[in-house]
Amino acid sequence: MKMKKNYIASIILSGILGLSAVSCTGDLDQTPPYEVTSASVYKDFSNYKAVLAKVYAGYALTGQVGPAGDPDITGGDEGFSSYLRQYWQLQELPTDEAVIGWGDAGLPDLHDMDWTPNNQFITAMFARIYYQVTLSNEFIRETTDAKLSERGITGANAEMARLFHAEARYLRALSYYHALDLFGNVPFVTENDKVGSFFPEQISRAELFSYIESELLDVQDDLQDPMQNEYARADKAAAWTLLTKLYLNADVYAGQPKYTEAVTFAKKVIDAGYTLEPDFGNLFLADNNKAKGIIFPITFDGLRTQTYGGTTYLVHASVGGSMSAPAFGIDGGWSGLRTTSAIVNLYPGTDGAVDERGRFHTDGQSKEIEEISQFSSGYPLIKYKNVTSTGQAGAHPGKVFVDTDYPMFRLADVYLMYAEAVLRGGTGGDRATALSLVNALRVRAYNGTAGNISDGDLTLRFILDERARELSWEAQRRTDLIRYGLFTGSEYVWPWKGGVRAGKAVDAYRTLYPIPSADLIANPNLVQNTGY
Repeated sequence: MKMKKNYIASIILSGILGLSAVSCTGDLDQTPPYEVTSASVYKDFSNYKAVLAKVYAGYALTGQVGPAGDPDITGGDEGFSSYLRQYWQLQELPTDEAVIGWGDAGLPDLHDMDWTPNNQFITAMFARIYYQVTLSNEFIRETTDAKLSERGITGANAEMARLFHAEARYLRALSYYHALDLFGNVPFVTENDKVGSFFPEQISRAELFSYIESELLDVQDDLQDPMQNEYARADKAAAWTLLTKLYLNADVYAGQPKYTEAVTFAKKVIDAGYTLEPDFGNLFLADNNKAKGIIFPITFDGLRTQTYGGTTYLVHASVGGSMSAPAFGIDGGWSGLRTTSAIVNLYPGTDGAVDERGRFHTDGQSKEIEEISQFSSGYPLIKYKNVTSTGQAGAHPGKVFVDTDYPMFRLADVYLMYAEAVLRGGTGGDRATALSLVNALRVRAYNGTAGNISDGDLTLRFILDERARELSWEAQRRTDLIRYGLFTGSEYVWPWKGGVRAGKAVDAYRTLYPIPSADLIANPNLVQNTGY
């Protein structure tokens, strides 16, 4: 059953941990100055779930009232600062999968790939990551066995608190994974650091890789079994999926391939009992809580979790021109997002009639992007909608805020990671299984076996292209292109790569984003990433 969205939204502490974008490194673990103290909140076990909800909510919401008005971090437009919105943009806009027509300061720099340490969107992502780390650290610190015993929390309540504790550790590992992938060498703080103003030391990328790995390996057995937890809360499969991603990219992150480990944990997910959703489109609708194969979603509700980020952004920003806003369950489009012809060319056809994942709006649109600022230039990908599988619009009366959950991790991704890890030499798996998993996705996409491939077609480049077909606009592409060595150089250029219409190579240091200037100023222990 779908988790009620007021689970995410029912926050008992007004103004909890209201950090600014600048303070996130100089004061990462300060005790927040609210009148209701940690001691009084954590004394009563009935408060614990609501406090944990705040940690989950940080991936979807931007403040205490939503959609704007009492932000968690300051220093910019609250809607722009959304964790998921910024993560999506940093993963998609510098790639062949997405351009955006808006001219907000710093936004064109993302697909031009000429960002600087002062970019407001990079700064917002960095701040959101460390806001999440701070929330997690505080909850973890206050739910140790010693603290529970000290407060007289025992029995079933203590067991539930330990589960909450494990989930908070998972969420912290997830945010540190995003820091690892996006920024590399970053400030590092855990629940064991002192509370108060201090300057966190910078951890190397390889060291952070090892920390995330050890955390996930340690916490996996403390989480609920797959599909047994409340909807949208982390379980063992969420941990195994994140471990698979970590290991698949280990050569990038830590300079040591771990493809056998990637196979091992992908198999754990595959064998956990998940099944593919028969209708691909149902994975991205307003009732996708009913869809099969979503392992870990970020939930949204048009009535209870109102934000201009998340899927509200993804639905509205991809609608414009001759597109019908009511068909997407919204009041109007924002005329922003399209994709490049490099992605369109990966699909047979542009209307989903052959491969249903390749649905593009072409009426009034040119395939090639002549001007990024013009919405009619380039095809929008038809994916996220605020309508249900039965055609009903989302619950928000004004059709502004959407009900569509964001599938952070899903089974199809695990299938493709398994296949890639096997092809890269990971042991414990086999090509026959890899081929069958890939073809399972293509049977769904082609509504039959017409798209099935043979063993000879199963190559690493095919997997990269299939990941684009299956996972476009799901914040995977930048990481994938970096793993394949295709993100920056001249081996693969796409329209508008590097800010020119034909595309061009960019410097290799762009595989990492810079540490924001404000954080370098705030924390003298930080050293900027190479090239910036």
